[in-house]
Amino acid sequence: MNLLVTGGAGFIGSNFVKMVLREHPDVKKVTVLDTLTYCGNLDNFDKETWKNERFSFCQGNILDKDLVFNLIKTQDMVVHFAAFTHIDRSIDLADPFIDTDFKGTFVLLEAIRRNPIKRFVQISTSEVYGSYRRTMDEEHPIAPQSPYAASKAGADRLVYSYWATYKLPVVVVRPFNAYGPHQYPEKLIPFFISRAIEDKELLIYGDGKNTRDWTYVSDTVRGIWEALQTPGIEGEAINLGSGEEVDVLTISKIILDTLNKPSSLVKFISDRPGHVKKLLADYSKAINMLNWEAKVKFEDGISQTIKWYIENKWWWEKIKSKPEYKEFENEWYGKLKK
Repeated sequence: MNLLVTGGAGFIGSNFVKMVLREHPDVKKVTVLDTLTYCGNLDNFDKETWKNERFSFCQGNILDKDLVFNLIKTQDMVVHFAAFTHIDRSIDLADPFIDTDFKGTFVLLEAIRRNPIKRFVQISTSEVYGSYRRTMDEEHPIAPQSPYAASKAGADRLVYSYWATYKLPVVVVRPFNAYGPHQYPEKLIPFFISRAIEDKELLIYGDGKNTRDWTYVSDTVRGIWEALQTPGIEGEAINLGSGEEVDVLTISKIILDTLNKPSSLVKFISDRPGHVKKLLADYSKAINMLNWEAKVKFEDGISQTIKWYIENKWWWEKIKSKPEYKEFENEWYGKLKK
């Protein structure tokens, strides 16, 4: 099997690629297509990955129709991670989210319509549901509350339409909040960990009581693999969550306590526009269809994650030293501190 992974140099994508190379020798070739925007990072691949003859990297944009169509001709399956994902950035400037998350997905769907493959997995997000109204199964209302979430919701429906119209072998996977090694330090958990290590304030939106369903990345990528391999699930949308609901304030306390940092580092700022209050997964469909459920408990996952960021300061310090990171952080949080 030849496998194309779009956005494979990002957080979940790179963890997925390394898992496939490590645990599934039957995959003949893993090709990563990534344009290397601010969160795509070649440092997410270790030396063993680069030396692996089954690994191939192609720098390019999923909006490049000629490139995508040529790549698809040699592929058997596709896992589509490529997307702009940071909610705060989408509020600040939505254009690249609409272009990549929606139009880029369209280009890929058109490519596989003309060059049939065995399975296309669309990596979506729990953010398409908006705030919790009732049990968050796959029938929960789609009510995105940010431009990012809206772009992904639109892409989900586009993917479904290509199944309904053309019977393409597509599956939509909706991970709830993944966390773990190599997550870009703008995201909440690595943002808090890195700033606590630096003795900087942990900036918390509103009252900090917003909750999320946190899933360790090794569980998330295992679920994605099952969605890629399980027969007879074409046209389905499937949640991947842990059922462990933890609020932002609690996470800040865990991180500060683990690092022996004072609680005075917590600073409350204005709430984020359109902030989702609660996300909690019903993942019974994943249990029934994929024989999958999360194995890593939050207390273990957060401990492993903190340890990784302590031991790999070089990785996130390199990112945070870049002008584009500093500029966005200063501008975005500067507005909310006022």
